[in-house]
Amino acid sequence: MAEINNEESKFYKDVLASLHSAAALTKHPKGLLEQIIVPNSVYKMNFPLRLENDDYEVIQAWRVQHSHHKLPVKGGIRFAESVNADEVKALATLMSFKCALVNVPFGGAKGGVKINPRKYTARQLETITRRYTTELVKKEMIGPSIDVPAPDYGTGAREMAWIADTYSLLRPGINALGCVTGKPLSMHGIRGRTEATGRGVIFGIREAMTITEDMKKIGLTAGLAGKTVIVQGFGNVGYHAALYAQEEGAIVVGIAEYEGGIYNKDGFDVPDLLRHRKETGSLMGYPGAQEIKQSKEVMEFECDVLIPAALENQITEENAPRIKAKVIGEGANGPITREAEAILLAKGKMILPDFYLNAGGVTVSYLEWLKNLSRVSFGKITKRYDQMENTRIVQAIEAATGKGVGDDLRKMIMRGADERDLVNSALEETMITSYHQVRETLVNYKDVKSLRDAALITSIDKIAIAYMESGIFP
Repeated sequence: MAEINNEESKFYKDVLASLHSAAALTKHPKGLLEQIIVPNSVYKMNFPLRLENDDYEVIQAWRVQHSHHKLPVKGGIRFAESVNADEVKALATLMSFKCALVNVPFGGAKGGVKINPRKYTARQLETITRRYTTELVKKEMIGPSIDVPAPDYGTGAREMAWIADTYSLLRPGINALGCVTGKPLSMHGIRGRTEATGRGVIFGIREAMTITEDMKKIGLTAGLAGKTVIVQGFGNVGYHAALYAQEEGAIVVGIAEYEGGIYNKDGFDVPDLLRHRKETGSLMGYPGAQEIKQSKEVMEFECDVLIPAALENQITEENAPRIKAKVIGEGANGPITREAEAILLAKGKMILPDFYLNAGGVTVSYLEWLKNLSRVSFGKITKRYDQMENTRIVQAIEAATGKGVGDDLRKMIMRGADERDLVNSALEETMITSYHQVRETLVNYKDVKSLRDAALITSIDKIAIAYMESGIFP
């Protein structure tokens, strides 16, 4: 299998080490495992950006296609100063295993542009995004049947709209908008995509915590309701994870962000906290909150569930011994180093791995892609029919009992499922089914000690089958 280069970044080395560890527990041929682990394509580009003073800045960017066992490949585009080739390779690798794990028929990919988006105007960001897209088009590394990007750290629906528009101009066609997901609804995005990753995080944690036997081992009662939660990161993923944790009955006691962290053992109201941050630009100053200047320290406070939902390498061997949470759900990619994971597992913590837990985004992206190819919204064909059928059921019940069901109950029963309902239902089913597949692997492989290894083995098996069935590895 591929050797680990000492010059590779810590994050990428950890990803490769985890893969090698899990692969060694399988019975697949060495050459097949090599193909599964190494990236297929790595493309680095440099292009100029004209500044307002008429000078130029050279922008560095990457696109990595990790696995072509299924096409198209899929993965977000990250705008961050920390971006480098190894980080993009690591993230693309995780995407391959994420898609395989949750049965989304994509290979893995990832993109990165080495900029701090806060330092550029909207017009400059548009120029950068469109030029990046143009470079991908020139190399045939984007398209609805080739490579379908999505938002990631530092990007969102606006950037995806620019990508879709640029691609449509250069490669016009009936399926052109399927070249990217995470688009605005006005450009045929999908309802439920914005909150999908954070919602999926909570679906996954909730399902893991329903198993009484597993919770008893770590000293918790079953169920997420009533448990205390700390979230690191209050961006899209972190906010929605906190919001849906609260809706499930959990108590969100701590939030950490780049400007600092806050804690209150009695909990916060998450929507009100977001309102405060939008109005003031900071979490700081929220009434009743204990303020912590070094925000990473918030992760060490008392809680039942910790959700690191920011960047990689946030829990290391230095702070891992002080983590008190019993369940750690990786909302971000690679937030726990391998050394830290060993410490946490030795302390009896349950770690729900990133490429399972944050798969909600790619799951709903898949649905958006299908919507773009079929050119019809989910629920549009069936909603009215469902409403009429449900109305007849209510009328039959009322006729049989001689009693009305009440206006509120009538409305709830009669409404048909719209696009958001169907998306959320598919996401919930995906996260529940995938967790039990991982847990089954953990139970069946006597040498597997962690959910991460179990999830990797599950993914490796699925990718191996796809390669063998393709005839590449007969």
